[in-house]
Amino acid sequence: MQDEESLIRRAQQRDPMALTQLYEENFDKIYRYIVLKIGDRTEAEDMTQQVFLNALKSISSYRWKGMPFSSWLYRIAHNQVVDYYRKKSKRATVPLDESIKAGDDDPQRTAERVVEIEELALATKKLTGAQQEVISLRFAAELSVAEVAKAMGKSVGAVKALQHSAIAALRRVMAVGTG
Repeated sequence: MQDEESLIRRAQQRDPMALTQLYEENFDKIYRYIVLKIGDRTEAEDMTQQVFLNALKSISSYRWKGMPFSSWLYRIAHNQVVDYYRKKSKRATVPLDESIKAGDDDPQRTAERVVEIEELALATKKLTGAQQEVISLRFAAELSVAEVAKAMGKSVGAVKALQHSAIAALRRVMAVGTG
């Protein structure tokens, strides 16, 4: 954490190497978080870039509080997602197929994965907002329970309980959908 704090101080002084390092260390996690939330890879790329532009504009006001820098970025990303849904018209979204490997040579397997991911994305939308947030942060952004707790302003126990109830709800929804 001490290294991250000094990295942030350098970034606040507009050190290009520090800014690049923060970007490279966090881009993929923020992108996965956004794409899981909105289901549109192209839009998620644009929104992720906007998150980092907003962070760059505001980094001088960032105050180190012992929390990972990514927590601050997730808050900016969350606000981007909220704005996206506010502005979004009733147009259809592109199905989420982020985890499909480009090098997969088996078309049947690829098609099955697309269907599974679409079903999971639909099932996730039936969760509460807090459950969706926990699932996104834990599994798309790959944060630890402690990091999710800090990002959401909740206790570790509350995050564990939310994650447990979210997974149980997903299992129920998915079982109904396939049964």
